[in-house]
Amino acid sequence: MKGIGAEVLGVDIGGTKIKSGRVMGNRIVDTHLIEVNRDDSEEIALNKVFGAIDELMTDSIRAIGIGVPAVVDPDSGMVYDVQNIPSWTKVPLRRKVQDRYNVPVHINNDANCFALGEKHFGKAMGYSNCVALSLGTGLGMGILVDGKLYNGVLCGAGEVGMIPYKDGIMEHYAGSFFFDEKYGESAKALFRKAMDKDKMALQAYKEYGVHLGEAIKAILYMYAPQAIVLGGSISKAYTFFKESMYETLISFTYQKQLEQTKIETSDLMDAPILGAAALCL
Repeated sequence: MKGIGAEVLGVDIGGTKIKSGRVMGNRIVDTHLIEVNRDDSEEIALNKVFGAIDELMTDSIRAIGIGVPAVVDPDSGMVYDVQNIPSWTKVPLRRKVQDRYNVPVHINNDANCFALGEKHFGKAMGYSNCVALSLGTGLGMGILVDGKLYNGVLCGAGEVGMIPYKDGIMEHYAGSFFFDEKYGESAKALFRKAMDKDKMALQAYKEYGVHLGEAIKAILYMYAPQAIVLGGSISKAYTFFKESMYETLISFTYQKQLEQTKIETSDLMDAPILGAAALCL
């Protein structure tokens, strides 16, 4: 397993929280969590990022990596149009963090960080061409080509969640929006009920598997990856949507290709943090 030589900090700015982790070698030795709200001002949200870093920052930290749910210019460190923090339309995040802590700062899209975390620490280690799907508030994807992260323009490659689908976009059906909108309950609440064999919850995850299967078919047609790694909070319910997902994949045209594509679930506790830290490699 690859490790990070120096001690670094990984920060994952998610849909509802900012989570930081101090990384040494191949493990996270400490974490801190701060809640974030959609109505936070630019300054309040930025101070929350600082707060997440302040809690873990030490003199031994050599660099900071940050994953952001937005399009990102990794060269300038500018982030644009953060979906879950509307006040962040254009924020020079790297400069602000670098000025405050005086260490190198690396920034990328959060789904890309998840993919990078899987490449260096998880299920994607054995594959050259792979995608990592983050099943959470939305549907994010990171792409690995020839063992390297493929960013695209402004780290915008892999936005499969934004593809038009039914009466909306794909992540409205393959993200947590689906459960809230159709069943009036969170994915987490329905997961607990599914564990108790609640029929409505089981049906919800069965339907979810169909929608996710359609997203995976699109990914197979576009990228033909060796593997697809599923992560994010909803992936914990894989048992409940696996069957309907694979039933949906029966209609994929190139079954021989599908036979050679491995679909796995992540077993990393904090892949996005590890991936953000891996930006510092």
